[in-house]
Amino acid sequence: MDLSIITDLATILDPVQAALAAPAPDGSGGVELAQATGSDAGPAQNDAAKSGQDRTVVDTGLGGDAPRTDDFSVLAVIERADWIVKGVIALLVFASIWSWAVIFEKLMLLHRINGRATRFENRFWAGGSVEELYADVGESPDNPMSAIFAAAMREWKRSVGDESGQRSLRGSLGDRIDRVMHVTLTREMSRSERFLGSLASIGATAPFVGLFGTVWGIMRAFQDIAIQKNTNLATVAPGIAEALFATALGLLAAIPAVVAYNKLSGDLDRYAHRLEGFSGEFSAIVSRELDNSGD
Repeated sequence: MDLSIITDLATILDPVQAALAAPAPDGSGGVELAQATGSDAGPAQNDAAKSGQDRTVVDTGLGGDAPRTDDFSVLAVIERADWIVKGVIALLVFASIWSWAVIFEKLMLLHRINGRATRFENRFWAGGSVEELYADVGESPDNPMSAIFAAAMREWKRSVGDESGQRSLRGSLGDRIDRVMHVTLTREMSRSERFLGSLASIGATAPFVGLFGTVWGIMRAFQDIAIQKNTNLATVAPGIAEALFATALGLLAAIPAVVAYNKLSGDLDRYAHRLEGFSGEFSAIVSRELDNSGD
C-alpha cells in the first residue's frame, strides 16, 4: 500500500480543519452553531420547557384569592377559621373588652370615693358644726360615706322635731338611725359593686369557651386530614393554629378578669369596713347626744 496517498490526504485536510475550528470574525458562526444545536436538541426538550412554563403559570395563577396556609398571623388565622370558631373568637374578644372596661371603671370609682371619704372624714372630725356639714352635704351626697351621714341626719331631724319628746321615743331613735345607716350602706355598696360579678363570670367561663373553640378546631383539622388523605404538617397546621388561638383568647380574657375581681373585691370590702366603722362611730355620737338631751 502506498503511504504517500495518506500523507497527501492529511496535507489537504489540515487547512479545512483549521478553517472550521477558527471563530468567525463577526461572531456569527458561534451563534449559528448554538442555534443549530438548540434546534437539533429535539422535541423532547422543547416539550419539557413548555411544560415547565405551563407549571409556572399554574402556580402563579391563583391571584391571591385563597387564604395562604403558610401565613399564621392573627388576621390570617381568623380569616381561615370557620363561622363557629369566628363566633367563639368574637365572643371572647367582647368579653375581654367588657372586663377591661369594668376594671378601669372600678379602679377610677375606688380612687374617687376613697379620696372623697378621706376629705369628708377630715372635715367631720375637725370639730365643726354637724348642722353646717349636713347643710353642705345636702340632698345629693357625692360619696357613700356622706350619703350615710345625710341619711342619719335626716332621720335625726325628723324624729327630734316630734312634739312628744318622750324618753321612750328618743330611745327608739338610735335604733332607727342605725337601721337607716345600715340600709344606706347596703344600697351604696350594691351600687359600687355593680358589674363586678361579670368579672367573676368571665374568669370562670372564658377558658371553657376557648376550650370549645379548641376542640372544634382540632375536629376540623382531622376532617382536613381525612378529606385530603394527607397527614403532613401543612395539612394539620391551620386547624391546630385556629384551635390554639381560641384557647389563647380564652386565657387572655379570663386571667385579667380573675386577678382584677380578687383585687377589686378586696378593695371594696375594705371600703365597706370603713363605712361600717364610720356608721358605728356616728351612732355612738347620736346616742350620746340623745342621752344628754333627755337629762
